[in-house]
Amino acid sequence: MVLHHSADIVIIGGGLGGCSAALAAAKSGKRVILTEETDWIGGQITSQVVPPDEHPWIEHFGSTASYREFRTRVRNYYKEHFPVTPESRAAMNFNPGNAMVSAVAHEPRTALAVLRDMMAPYIHSGRLVVMTEHVPVKAETDGDDVTAVHVRNKLTGETAVLTGTYILDATEEGDLLPLAGVEYVTGSESREKTGEPHALPGDADPQDMQALTWCFAMDYREGEDHTIPKPKGYDFWKEYQADFWPDKQLSWMGLVPNTLEPVKYSLFPDGKSFSLWKYRQLVDRDNFAPGTFDANVTVVNWPANDYWLGSIIDVSPEERELHLARAKELSLSLLYWMQTEAPRPDGGKGYPGLRLRPDVTGTPDGFAKMPYIRESRRIKAEFTVLEQHVAADCRPDGKAEDFFDSVGIGCYRIDLHPSTGLRTYIDISSLPFQIPLGSLIPVRVNNLIAACKNIGTTHITNGCYRLHPVEWNIGESAGYLAAYCTEHGVKPREVRHTPKHLEAFQRLLAGAGVELKWPAIHAV
Repeated sequence: MVLHHSADIVIIGGGLGGCSAALAAAKSGKRVILTEETDWIGGQITSQVVPPDEHPWIEHFGSTASYREFRTRVRNYYKEHFPVTPESRAAMNFNPGNAMVSAVAHEPRTALAVLRDMMAPYIHSGRLVVMTEHVPVKAETDGDDVTAVHVRNKLTGETAVLTGTYILDATEEGDLLPLAGVEYVTGSESREKTGEPHALPGDADPQDMQALTWCFAMDYREGEDHTIPKPKGYDFWKEYQADFWPDKQLSWMGLVPNTLEPVKYSLFPDGKSFSLWKYRQLVDRDNFAPGTFDANVTVVNWPANDYWLGSIIDVSPEERELHLARAKELSLSLLYWMQTEAPRPDGGKGYPGLRLRPDVTGTPDGFAKMPYIRESRRIKAEFTVLEQHVAADCRPDGKAEDFFDSVGIGCYRIDLHPSTGLRTYIDISSLPFQIPLGSLIPVRVNNLIAACKNIGTTHITNGCYRLHPVEWNIGESAGYLAAYCTEHGVKPREVRHTPKHLEAFQRLLAGAGVELKWPAIHAV
């Protein structure tokens, strides 16, 4: 059976960008359809189990008002539903997990609950329809317009044909771009093409992409044995060492990303080494009344389970499945190594009390529903953000490029993990930057808008535009753009190139709490 659904705006992909786009479009009074491949909306913050990576000023400025609302609701979720200690409840910036990497580290199921609550008024009114467990399989086009997107229900096999005035691609890998024939790029551009100091010397390499990571959640039960069966590929991973890595991948060794100096990690805090446990800890039981949580919970998204032995984008289905399986096998092998062979400070080996937490991830095995995808297909855009626009070393005046068509702001180091071209970290200082409207607009297609990590960046600049608050801002601005264009009968590139429309649209964004410029602050 083929079903047919129509809306003003169709959003394919329910990650952070898709969610913020849906909220923006629904707030604007438009009828919206949002699809999501898994049964959890939220993308990297839920189904990929990655707590927020944010900049140092996030508590005060540097995000949209709705992203700040999301963060506040996360904190309030715990305060309203859990016996939070008086000290934690009184903390100005309560951090449920007390993670080192995030000021509001929390469980993915908390983010899911908050996102559902934020969407509830629009879902209950019928203005927003959310279709989970649906994947795009086909797109129809007419000249330079996308006329329909076909999605398949993963549970029933049924196909639905979705039509709308505007189509937003908010998928984790830019899946709609090849289906709709939208011009795009992948991998590493050449230095000759972009002029970027850190771009690839010689020819471009479309298959050279950042490592993906299959995250998992765990706690630790001293004195218990939760050792998993030995993974099939364990013997390979136990001996594997990349040429650029200082030791075996299954070890406590890694690299300092910005200096490439070897560094030794510890599992638990020891006062001397960088604690991997605390790095992305999701729950700190000390924040709650005794007995609320039996143990602290962390997510393993560490250097040792970055998978860089092959890309999953624009390869055969068989090769894609092979690399996905090997990525999960690497994470399983890391867990098994930690449970059985990892050196302990007391001279012993292994932590058998490490226990997977399926309840945290919403899966049978404690692994994320989807791998953490750092790099997507990227549209060939009206404007592409280059390293020269945002890198501190490229900007003698200490300011990122001022984009006339700014639709938001973001800030993060240019942070590239080792890549499938077997290249090591690229981690360089960047300046607080703007999101140019031109980066959301394809060079040719009229009614498709990029709404997440698939905007017009390069392999290099994707490294700072891919994080949570930036993806949220991109999606939110894309949702408002689609609504504005629908209401005024103009195309996105007309908004960008017509001063009266650009001014009106930017005024609309500012009124909705989207910051368009940074105050004078330093690089990160």
